[in-house]
Amino acid sequence: QVELVESGGGLVQPGGSLRLSCAASGRFFSVNAMGWYRQGPGKERELVASVTSDGTMNYAASVKGRFTIYRDNAKNTVYLQMNSLKPEDTDVYYCKYWPVGTSYGFWGQGTQVTVSS
Repeated sequence: QVELVESGGGLVQPGGSLRLSCAASGRFFSVNAMGWYRQGPGKERELVASVTSDGTMNYAASVKGRFTIYRDNAKNTVYLQMNSLKPEDTDVYYCKYWPVGTSYGFWGQGTQVTVSS
């Protein structure tokens, strides 16, 4: 079992920045990935960015060049630095931890990001 605690969401103006954090605790898998998904009302949850335990990163096309994901393995924490935020980035952001090569995982409680003037 892995527990995830997210922080860092909030309200920001277009063009602004936010950093999300997700701290993991529990029993870990040696080959794993951590990532961020987002979901808005009536929409499916979509992958924003992910990073594996060996450092391989993946980004959604809509956030490439604006968002950066990185992890601190010593702290079991993953971060999402979001720059040049747009109103369409407004969503609830969820952290996920999963063993690489599996279809299941563990989710955080979600944190609201609102981009509005």
